[in-house]
Amino acid sequence: MFEWTINRRRFVVRNLETIAEFHEVEDIQREAWLFSDLDVVPAATMIATGHAGGQLLGAFEGSKMIGFVYGFPAHENGRVSIHSHMLAVRPEYRNFQAGYQLKLAQRKDALARGIDEITWTYDPLQTLNAHLNFGKLGVVSSKYFVNFYGEETSSPLHRGFGTDRLWVSWLLNSDHVKRRISNEEQTIPPEGLFSDSKGGAPESALVYREGDLPRVRDFAGPLAGRICIIEIPAGINEIKERDPAAALSWREATRAAFQTALASGFIVEDFIRAGDNSPRWFYLLKREH
Repeated sequence: MFEWTINRRRFVVRNLETIAEFHEVEDIQREAWLFSDLDVVPAATMIATGHAGGQLLGAFEGSKMIGFVYGFPAHENGRVSIHSHMLAVRPEYRNFQAGYQLKLAQRKDALARGIDEITWTYDPLQTLNAHLNFGKLGVVSSKYFVNFYGEETSSPLHRGFGTDRLWVSWLLNSDHVKRRISNEEQTIPPEGLFSDSKGGAPESALVYREGDLPRVRDFAGPLAGRICIIEIPAGINEIKERDPAAALSWREATRAAFQTALASGFIVEDFIRAGDNSPRWFYLLKREH
């Protein structure tokens, strides 16, 4: 059992124990993503996965499940890992660090099994997820998938916007990960990274923001160096609601930037904030060789 306290409220993460709890995970999937039954991973599949070596951990306040993480055994590049397929927290509990604590519990469980890598995918335009994954957990990424789940799912979050995903790798025993989860290592942008050019856009940016819209620089300049950055908006969901065309522009611009940079030998290493009053958010990519 893994536990934490916040605002004098006690929460625990543990393995699921009853059939009713597995069905509760189905309910949280519907609540978090507004899935139809067609896209919900059913209790029967999760039960079988657990018996075959998968992970299904629930976060609880008392007897109430507030979130879960679900992963299954994987074999990638000749090594055994866990692929973390789903993590969701009930909306009213998203300010209690439940997602972060579920990931820490998942890491502890994997290491106890002798597994030192967990992978998962997420939408790279989601700022909060990017901050959790790179800033707090210390993942890295070298893979970008276009419409990983198809052009849309039954979730309204995906309609007209695609399901592009970054595939991230969490190297559980790396010094970088250990420093991040112990708060010993903070994101510090390399010196001079945000020196402005005309229009206030960093010279190293492949994509940068002007209002709600992305602006794309000629990739050749930034990709000639060792470091480049890709900006995303702070609130893509709000942009999508008020201006779907602008949101789609962000998808297309960042898709091209990630694909080109990764194909050129860069890896995504961090997610950084610039500014205080009106912060801007950038992915930091470094050339692997």
